Amino acid sequence: MRFTKTFIPTVKEVPADAEIASHQLMIRAGLMRKLASGTYTYLPAGWRILQKIMDIVRDEMNKAGALEISMPMVQPLELWQKTGRDVDYGETLGRFTDRHGRGNVLMPTAEEVVTCLAAGEINSYKQLPINLYQINAKYRDEFRPRFGVLRSREFIMKDAYSFDVDDESLDKSYRIMYGAYCRIFRRCGLEYVIVEAETGEIGGSGSHQFTVPCDNGEDVIVYTEDGSGAWNLEKAPVDPAPKQQAPKNVPDTEEVHTPNVGSIEAVCDFLKCKPQDMIKTLIYSAGPDTIVAVIRGDHDLNTEKLTGAVGGKHIELADEPTIEKVTAAAVGFAGPMGLTEKVNLVLIDPAVAAMAVGITGANKTDYHVKNVVPGRDFALEGKNIKVVDIRNAVEGDTHDGKPLLFRRGIEVGQVFKLGTKYSDKLDAKFLDAEGNEKPCLMGCYGIGINRILASAIEISHDDKGPILPITIAPWEVIITPAGTGTEITDAAENIYTQLAEKEIEVLLDDRPDIRAGVKFNDADLLGIPVRVTVGQKSLAAGNVEIKLRSESESRKVALASAADEVIATVNSLKAVLNVGN
Repeated sequence: MRFTKTFIPTVKEVPADAEIASHQLMIRAGLMRKLASGTYTYLPAGWRILQKIMDIVRDEMNKAGALEISMPMVQPLELWQKTGRDVDYGETLGRFTDRHGRGNVLMPTAEEVVTCLAAGEINSYKQLPINLYQINAKYRDEFRPRFGVLRSREFIMKDAYSFDVDDESLDKSYRIMYGAYCRIFRRCGLEYVIVEAETGEIGGSGSHQFTVPCDNGEDVIVYTEDGSGAWNLEKAPVDPAPKQQAPKNVPDTEEVHTPNVGSIEAVCDFLKCKPQDMIKTLIYSAGPDTIVAVIRGDHDLNTEKLTGAVGGKHIELADEPTIEKVTAAAVGFAGPMGLTEKVNLVLIDPAVAAMAVGITGANKTDYHVKNVVPGRDFALEGKNIKVVDIRNAVEGDTHDGKPLLFRRGIEVGQVFKLGTKYSDKLDAKFLDAEGNEKPCLMGCYGIGINRILASAIEISHDDKGPILPITIAPWEVIITPAGTGTEITDAAENIYTQLAEKEIEVLLDDRPDIRAGVKFNDADLLGIPVRVTVGQKSLAAGNVEIKLRSESESRKVALASAADEVIATVNSLKAVLNVGN
């Protein structure tokens, strides 16, 4: 490929709305352009990278026995209503009504569609196991798109769905995908960790998340120092806090007038206390049920744990009228006392149960209560009361007595055991060897194609641009003529021809009247792993220069053997990443 025959509009300026390195550099390198909030057009160099990532994913999926299909972007809303996920996804689900008045959604994922397909085509155990996958565009109406393609509204995803006859077969399908994912991310040059994860809106009985450690990641990895456990934040277990020693003769509860002081920070400032002294009471709705969640003031509620504690029901913060009805007070003054008979379930975090004494809302507008003793002033057990872990882990927490450590990361893939959640609701069944009808056991396996590119840039870049792995770089080699003389042009063309004949992906920067420094900057900005510089001074000695994007120094090689040296360098870089090939 010649630079003059492609379209690579690099820019010097950092876009004003680009917050992180991958977003900035993908714009500056001419890989993509923003169309609207959370939507991007991929330009030739960026699309080449995404195609290479998709080729790696497709190759490993095919080797693992999965079969590629393509499912519609537009899906009937009716399918989502059958599984209840139209409610679970809420406003994130892009919806529209067609000219015939039918409700539709823009595909955020494809469990419903693929299960509907299976329901119509699978009828015997002899057809199983089967794994169907697609690589397709998806859409989610994110409330706040940010970080470029890490949280966009439109994105490219590989999603696969396995169908099995029993748990043993599902476990096997799950392990096959788990191994394929390991090979995919290694071939893409990503250093990753695997953590236990919550299943979220997807549902199911178990999940693992593949995460690239990165300071700009939106996910939090929680792990033990000895490596015996690793989780995403939503899944991370916490040892119960030791019971605090209660002061002798704690006085009875005392109401304190706190006018217009509703937040934890405001109450602490008003009463001269600390957040860990507070008991925070949150009111949630789960369909017709009202749920009370009680956590310590310095902790954050974990909605995934809360969802698990209520049996997987969709939950959301109760509206203001519900809160006022339950607490008989304005929002901001809820407390755990006296709510047991007014709600369906009270969930109390162990850190609250371990408190000796605290301060909480009085269920009375503009009032809080001091000297609150858990177990004395509100119950810790009962028919609709549970003490259960419902908070995020924090610094200082332990699991099995081992300190928990924290690191940010980017989720690039996740695998799920779905079981029969979708096959039951959408009637995906088969007849076993005895003629008995059973639901298919399903697995789900997703990879964010765009996220792989962004992750590769986030973990490997400098102030000049990305440093991309050779397996996903837009080109493997760039030839940069540093001058315009015939001797330079002929030498560059000769090397270009030799490399192209050997099927090396090479870009020749043949732009006339462009200074060498600008060409070098663009080569770095594109992240191309190998640069061959053809300059007058080196040619006079019969040499050209080869420089790796990952190294600061170049080396001189003889012009006559330059193509062979480049090919050897490219093959060496590939060999490191082509795991299992």
